[in-house]
Amino acid sequence: MKTALIVFVLVILALVLPFFMSEQKPPENVDINLPWQIAVDEAGNSEVFGLTPGKSVLADARQRFGNDFEVAIIAAPNEAGALEAYYDRVFMGQIQGRLILTLDYSETDIAAIRKRAVKREYMESSTRKITLRPDDTAQAEHATIRAITLIPGASLDEIVIIERFGKAAEILREGETLTHYLYPQKGLDVVHDKKGKEILHYVAPAKFGAQIQAPLEKAIAATEK
Repeated sequence: MKTALIVFVLVILALVLPFFMSEQKPPENVDINLPWQIAVDEAGNSEVFGLTPGKSVLADARQRFGNDFEVAIIAAPNEAGALEAYYDRVFMGQIQGRLILTLDYSETDIAAIRKRAVKREYMESSTRKITLRPDDTAQAEHATIRAITLIPGASLDEIVIIERFGKAAEILREGETLTHYLYPQKGLDVVHDKKGKEILHYVAPAKFGAQIQAPLEKAIAATEK
C-alpha cells in the first residue's frame, strides 16, 4: 500500500513540477547585451546595447532604456558644443552605469539651437550645459546617434579590460593617468583612469579614425609639447 502511495505521489510531482519550473525560467530571447558584447556585421556596422552608432536614432534609445533622460548641448569655452542625451543610470544585466548618447548635429544646427535655448548653466570647470526648447528636444528624437559613451558604476582594472574586451589593437597613454585601449574593428575606445572612472566610447568602426583616433592623437601631441 505504501509503495503504491509513493508511486502515486511521484507521478503527481512529475506532472506538476515542470509547470512551476518553466515559470521560473527566464525568457530565451532576453538580451543582456553587456558592454563587451559588440556585434559587427559584414558591412562593418557595430551594435552594442541594442543600438548601432551611425544608424540608430534617439527614439531607439528611448525604447531600449526608457524616458528618464535629458537632452542638452554640452559646450566647452569657445566651442560649438555637442548635442547629447544623458541617462543618469542604466542597467546592462547586473552592470549599471551612466550612458551618454552624442547626437549627429552639425555645428550650424547646434548654433541655431543655442540661440533658441531656454537655459544655460555651468557644470564642472567652465563647461556649460545648454537646455533646449521643448520643440528642439522633440526634434532630437529623430537624430542619429553618432557615439555612445558608458561610464560603468564599477571600476575596471587593466586585467579585466583585457579579459573582457580582448587584446587591444593599440594602447595609447594620455597624460599621467589615462590609458586608452583601442579596438578599431569594434569601434571602441576603453579609457582606463588611474584617478577616476573608466569610460567606454563606442562609434561606428568606419568612423573610428576620424572620431576617436585622430582627436586622441592630437590631444596626446598637445600634452607632450
